[in-house]
Formats: sequence, structure tokens, C-alpha cells
Amino acid sequence: MIIPAILLLASLIALGFTLSQLQASRRQLRILNARRIAAQSDIQKRRMELEEVRNRAKLLEDTVSGGTSAVEKVHRAISSTTFGLIDLFSRDEEFRQSARKARETHDQTSKTVYKTVRTTNKALHILADTLIIGKAEKQLASKKPGASDAPKTGK
Repeated sequence: MIIPAILLLASLIALGFTLSQLQASRRQLRILNARRIAAQSDIQKRRMELEEVRNRAKLLEDTVSGGTSAVEKVHRAISSTTFGLIDLFSRDEEFRQSARKARETHDQTSKTVYKTVRTTNKALHILADTLIIGKAEKQLASKKPGASDAPKTGK
């Protein structure tokens, strides 16, 4: 009768130990899962921040381009009015010819300036995209989720 009681006691001790190990494993699994979710959340947050930077850069580029077009149209209207009035009210033919040459030079120069502003704006956008956003994307892609959050298994 003693042997079955000892076996039953040993079985109960083994069952208790197994249950405590199961509980510890479940706790570690919950911790590991929480860290995995946090790492994924951090990566998603960085992706969203990167997308916001991209959108702001595009908005800035579009704003500069649109502003340049608006200024160019107003400038063209003012210069057309000015040169048109000179041509209309000038009594001196030599002065008119000089004003027409000045208008041609002015129009060509202003077209070149506005084209340069647009080209520079695009180039700056591409440069910023390459340097800032490209670098951030590479860092995001190379970062392994949870690399710094590895579970500590110390007993």
C-alpha cells in the first residue's frame, strides 16, 4: 500500500511541476507575443511617419510649382500691360522698336527664370527624396523587428 501511495505522490508532484512549467511557458509566450506586437507596431508607425514625410515633400513641391505658375502669370500680365501701353501710347517709333526688343528679351529671360525655378524645385525634391527618404527607407528595411527587444531568459 505504501508503493502506490508513493507513486501517486510522485505523480502529483510531477503533475504540479508540469503545470507550473506550463504556466511559466504561457507567461513567456504572452511576453514574447506582446514584444512582437510592439515591434510590428513600431515598424508600422515608422512606415506611416515616412509616408507623411513623403506626402509633405510632395505637397511642398506642388505648392512651389503652383506658386511659381501663379507668379509667372501675374508677371506676364503686368509686363504685357506695361509693354502694350508703351507700344500704344509711344509717339517715337525708335522708342517703340527699343521697347519691343526689350520686351522680347524680358519675355525670354522671365521664361528662363521660371523654368529654372521649376527645374530647381524638382531637383531639390528628388535630392531630398534620395537623401532623406531613401536613407530612412533603408534603415526601416534593414531593422529587424524586435532585435533590441529580445526576451531575456535569466533564471
